[in-house]
Amino acid sequence: MKHIPIALALAAAVGTGAASAQNPQVVFETTAGDFRIELFADEAPVTVENFLTYVDDGFYDGTVFHRVIPGFVIQGGGFGQELNRKSTRDPIVNEADNGLKNERGTLSMARTQVRDSATSQFFVNLADNAFLDHGERDFGYAVFARVIEGMGVIDRIAAGETGRRNGMADVPVELVVVEQARRVDGE
Repeated sequence: MKHIPIALALAAAVGTGAASAQNPQVVFETTAGDFRIELFADEAPVTVENFLTYVDDGFYDGTVFHRVIPGFVIQGGGFGQELNRKSTRDPIVNEADNGLKNERGTLSMARTQVRDSATSQFFVNLADNAFLDHGERDFGYAVFARVIEGMGVIDRIAAGETGRRNGMADVPVELVVVEQARRVDGE
């Protein structure tokens, strides 16, 4: 009887690994180090397709993390190294009602006050930010991925000094540049 719980635990672990292996993955190579994300294609299909199109087009290469708020988020995906806004494709539908939560290490789409306004910008949650979840207060911010390797890099980015630059607050004094974002499915 003692072997049954162990067998169930092993089956659960193997099952979880198999499910994760089927989700697309992307590595971000940055000037602060590399991190790897797993995308939730089943829960956020529109968002994942949009994000991967930007990755495959090389859009994120040369962008910076332009907004860093310790204990909250780091945000990137929309500005070049001179803090020039990059041209994007049309906004996508907000999938914040997909059941995923804005927990530490998850990625969500950034947007304006307009519900369906997300394009290329994303943020990494540095803490559990339940107030960003879908709910009565607000439609919420669509979680579409999670960091699976390199959360230390994310924390290092969050620990850097910030200031005002080009009319924007919370900009890292030493910019963190995405050198390359690339798919690593199956690696």
